[in-house]
Amino acid sequence: MRIALGLSYGGGAYEGWQSQPSGRTVQDRLEHALGTFLASPSPNVMCAGRTDAGVHGLMQVAHFDTDVERTDSSWVRGTNRYLPSDIAIQWARHVPDGFHARACATSRRYSYVVLESPVRPSIDAGRVGWVFRTLALQPMLEAAAFLAGEHDFTSFRAAQCQALSPVKTLQPVAITRHGAYWRFDFEGSAFLHHMIRNIMGCLLAVGQGLRDPAWMKMVLDARSREVAAPTFSPDGLYFLGPRYGAQWGLPDAVPGFDWLPSHP
Repeated sequence: MRIALGLSYGGGAYEGWQSQPSGRTVQDRLEHALGTFLASPSPNVMCAGRTDAGVHGLMQVAHFDTDVERTDSSWVRGTNRYLPSDIAIQWARHVPDGFHARACATSRRYSYVVLESPVRPSIDAGRVGWVFRTLALQPMLEAAAFLAGEHDFTSFRAAQCQALSPVKTLQPVAITRHGAYWRFDFEGSAFLHHMIRNIMGCLLAVGQGLRDPAWMKMVLDARSREVAAPTFSPDGLYFLGPRYGAQWGLPDAVPGFDWLPSHP
């Protein structure tokens, strides 16, 4: 049978999602916990979207196959017992064999949280990005508007990206301010390696007045990573999870992200 899991994790202690020889990834810890719970070899887990080192997950979705029968609640409680405190399964569902966490996703959602402050974060360190210059909303909205739709995002693609095509479709980026915190919401068909962090570097350059909004279109049209801003920190990036068709019966809401760090 096939089991789908929704899990959350803080990415600060891990080398990303995908399994590595070091064993210090979210996938490695999850597979080890499942194997311990099942008292059998660890199942191979497939996820909806691989996150980079330091990136957090609020509703990562993964699936695996097993011959062991357990209730949905048992999968949650039993596996969480063997997971570290910064990784927790939120829900489990029995799904048809045709479900695939990555291939069945219709879109993926991310948020980036930035602290605007003359002083670096302390309690929020590792959970937010940081800028010490004042940010202006309208120029960032104007710059972000150039990114909506289907484009070749080569300028925002990391050199080690393994995607077959740089062409992706991005929904309009939402930018909101909550006191000293800014939230940038992204939704797209899929994302290239470091794509959001590279876009954030450019948006923040515009917001701080270092570039004008039209520069974003020049960067996009250039299709060259060399013309864009440096890759921004992973600290404030959160994978909110994928969207699926209603036929799969999986949760769509992202629990617990109506707040921002230190700002309920």
